Amino acid sequence: QLQASGGGLVQAGESLRLSCAASGSTFSIDAIGWYRQAPGKQHGLVAYIGRGGSTRCADSVKGRFTISRDNAKNTVYLQMNSLKPEDTAVYYCNTDRNYAFNLWGQGTLVTVSS
Repeated sequence: QLQASGGGLVQAGESLRLSCAASGSTFSIDAIGWYRQAPGKQHGLVAYIGRGGSTRCADSVKGRFTISRDNAKNTVYLQMNSLKPEDTAVYYCNTDRNYAFNLWGQGTLVTVSS
């Protein structure tokens, strides 16, 4: 089970760091993705960290968002800098397995005001 946290209301240009905490013995080797869902839209991939630690980000957030993980803490982070109003969404973290079955935990709301 994954739990996203760290969202909030910020102004454009500010930063937030989201956390994805998990329980389970496989977390440290699972690939984890951060996704976001704006009102009326489907979940879209924001950033992804693979089992070997490789990362990728959506073009819309490249250079602004960074994904990282601390396996000792069973936590994956999403550092979001230079936030824009279009980044407003509910953010979720998920494993590949749960994503494939369209299973989602509780997300965290990020609201960016202009």
